[in-house]
Amino acid sequence: MYQETMAQLTVYDIVSPLRETLSPDNRWVRLAEQIDWRALEETYAAHFAQGGKQAIGVRCAFGSLVIKKALGLSDRQTVLIIEESPYLQYFIGMQSFGQPLPFAARTMVSFRERIPESEVAAAAKLLDKVPTGKKRRKG
Repeated sequence: MYQETMAQLTVYDIVSPLRETLSPDNRWVRLAEQIDWRALEETYAAHFAQGGKQAIGVRCAFGSLVIKKALGLSDRQTVLIIEESPYLQYFIGMQSFGQPLPFAARTMVSFRERIPESEVAAAAKLLDKVPTGKKRRKG
């Protein structure tokens, strides 16, 4: 069973236990703004039948695969780094920092079965091209 989950978060919707806010200039925040999550969700939802166990949302599934690809990580390393970063948790659509991840490393295998590698690779390539809003000083 798949239940639609795509109410777009803003960077101000995520709350950390330390009351820190996320920078809207962060590359993961900017990349999240560039991805058409609604279109991805329509394709992803077609893989699920009516009824049954609740599926993990597309932003979480696709986002974790993009993180894995962009950073060259294993499934286990991907889960660990997402657990450590409020920016990565925001990117995969979590509502607040520090809550348990809704999936384990072994679940990423099923994400790969439903999401084309070409789409993941295209999004991962965008990460290097995402403007951060900060200008580097020439030195």
